[in-house]
Amino acid sequence: MYVSINRSGVFLMKFAWRRAITFALTAYTALLVYLMFFGFGRHTYTDYMYNLKPFSTIMLYLSVSGTGINTYKWLLNLAGNIGMFIPFGIILPVVLNKRYLSLLYIFSAGIFVLELLQLITKRGSFDVDDFLLNIIGFTIGYLLYLGVRQFARNKGEPQ
Repeated sequence: MYVSINRSGVFLMKFAWRRAITFALTAYTALLVYLMFFGFGRHTYTDYMYNLKPFSTIMLYLSVSGTGINTYKWLLNLAGNIGMFIPFGIILPVVLNKRYLSLLYIFSAGIFVLELLQLITKRGSFDVDDFLLNIIGFTIGYLLYLGVRQFARNKGEPQ
């Protein structure tokens, strides 16, 4: 663990903190990869599964949500594809120290590769709607990160 003291005598543990966050990000990514390929009762399909039409899966779940579709499946698909990716919007800016568009590009490339691997391995589907929902989750996380960062900066200012 790296600890140093700045001019005011406050202990700084930036290196250790960044290392712990990077480890948490890696562990969380590994968990999501597991869930995307093996979790939730996933199995290998015989055919390639894909959806290239934006909003078709989203509209399907929204249109039939009140008419008997399994609520668990609806929640898993829509809320899960958003909520599970919020942490990336919070953690990636801390680890990579880049602006939103650069982070969005990196995040989108990673999600695209995972969606493509799901298609190739037949352990899921390549769904453009999943891609869009994941980006929404990332963006929500990034906005939360900005809010917390602004709050921390304002809190440190004399009033």
